[in-house]
Amino acid sequence: MNIKEGLLDDPRVINLLTVHVTRARAETAPGSSHALDLSGLKMPEVWFFTAWEDDILLGCSAVKSFLPGHGEIKSMHTAEAHRGRGVGDALVRHVIDAARAMGLTRLSLETGSWPYFAPAHRLYERHGFRDCPPFGDYVKDPNSRFMSREI
Repeated sequence: MNIKEGLLDDPRVINLLTVHVTRARAETAPGSSHALDLSGLKMPEVWFFTAWEDDILLGCSAVKSFLPGHGEIKSMHTAEAHRGRGVGDALVRHVIDAARAMGLTRLSLETGSWPYFAPAHRLYERHGFRDCPPFGDYVKDPNSRFMSREI
């Protein structure tokens, strides 16, 4: 598996992000989905990563810096055909390492609270993320689960 930075103009990446945003919004109550679309991922405070096996796109993830030393994991998604192969684990490890290299000392995330997101909860818990209060511009929402960890 090879993890690369960027590639937001690659049609395969655009397609995967479209699936991610569409599914996240379908699996969350209206107004509670916070998935970044393509334009949001192109903001200068966002670092975007993709995981590949040869020329096959396996998944993606991003880090958004929003406070000095504090970043947020965004757009974490593994293509359905490649789930259960460790893609998510590799991306989380890569994001943590990249965030440290950027000078961040804390990573947080928001994910849905619905059953569809249970595999994501387990993934983040395996990597030391624990429940936390809303952070940044988020507000308490029963449809969201907030997690954080020192890095």
